[in-house]
Amino acid sequence: MSGFSARSRVAVVGYAQSPIVRHADRPLGAIALDVARSAVADAGLRVDQIDGFTTGALLPTSGNHAVVDGVSVVTSNWLAENLGATPRYVAGFQGFGQIPGAVMMAVNAVASGAAEYVVVHRALHNPPSGRYHGNPMTTAPGAMQWSAPQGFFGPLAMIALPFNEYLQRYGATREDMAAVVTEARANGARIPWSYWHGRPIEPRDYVDARVIADPVCILDCDIPVDGVAAFVLTSAERARDLPNRPVYVSGYGMGNPTPGRLGGHWTLDDIQGAGRVVADRLRDTSGLALSEIDVPQLYDGFSPFVWWWMEAIGLCGEGEAAAFCRDGGIEVAAGGLPVLSGGGALGNGRMHGVPQMLETYLQLSRRAGERQLPSATVGLACHSSANYGGAVLYTADPL
Repeated sequence: MSGFSARSRVAVVGYAQSPIVRHADRPLGAIALDVARSAVADAGLRVDQIDGFTTGALLPTSGNHAVVDGVSVVTSNWLAENLGATPRYVAGFQGFGQIPGAVMMAVNAVASGAAEYVVVHRALHNPPSGRYHGNPMTTAPGAMQWSAPQGFFGPLAMIALPFNEYLQRYGATREDMAAVVTEARANGARIPWSYWHGRPIEPRDYVDARVIADPVCILDCDIPVDGVAAFVLTSAERARDLPNRPVYVSGYGMGNPTPGRLGGHWTLDDIQGAGRVVADRLRDTSGLALSEIDVPQLYDGFSPFVWWWMEAIGLCGEGEAAAFCRDGGIEVAAGGLPVLSGGGALGNGRMHGVPQMLETYLQLSRRAGERQLPSATVGLACHSSANYGGAVLYTADPL
């Protein structure tokens, strides 16, 4: 692929973010409606002008429970209907990397003329019962019969395997990861809507944390929460007449799962190979060198993802991310690379790729307040890992 025909033709023009809490006192749908209305108003628009809705409703919650639209999930259809809109375009992204996928659906809708103003939202729910990544199975069907009975089930084991591979291959230690987690929490502690607002941690807290799937400890995992975010996208031409500084969608890259593996079997080689593919796609679609990124918001639903994304987009060499982070390379307060300046998932709560997209938007639109970075021209918002998710490049000025 060469080029991206919608490059800089679509912009983010407004946003809203709910407080992130463990358990909300209202249904998720009610929160989503308030957030969507606030995002539309922030963009200087009316609800009756919104004619497009996209989201990714896959993996909306943790635990074993019934999926009920408006309660434990909020689909685009539900939001459009209950918001009272009359949209021409309603869609949901069904793959992993839901935030990049939903953004690109919105971009394609605007660029093609299928819609003029699109709301992209993401709603996450933490049910009142059940355990995060608990295994409710009483039987193991299909390929899972070869792994689940032996304890290889779910994301924790899936991440622990390549995390261990990385430590052994490059001589890194579990203690090196403390730099990632403490930085995420330090930045999240500064953000009013974060679940961890006012609650940073020290490296010793990480080292002493309970290990739940060696070498993954409980602080390597984002905490399940209730929360909703929404963004409004429109054409670059229309964006000029709206109140906020536009942030342009200038490139994207989605990864590809590696075929031929058992379910949940991720290897370090697969992740690194997919990372190189995503990096190439980002360069091809944007025409930018990745060295131009000055707001790299890397996904951290599990902390090792930060190392893998850093190496994939060339912030450091292969096998060098652990030492780079350990030696202060990502400390925003010390002038380091702002890979977690928005707190990420570890510093906000399990909002998937929302913190990455939101921080990129706030920084490039110069709306980050006291957290504003001195240089914010090209941003990257990642979601999931390179082999199952993807990333979107945003620019403060059209390319």
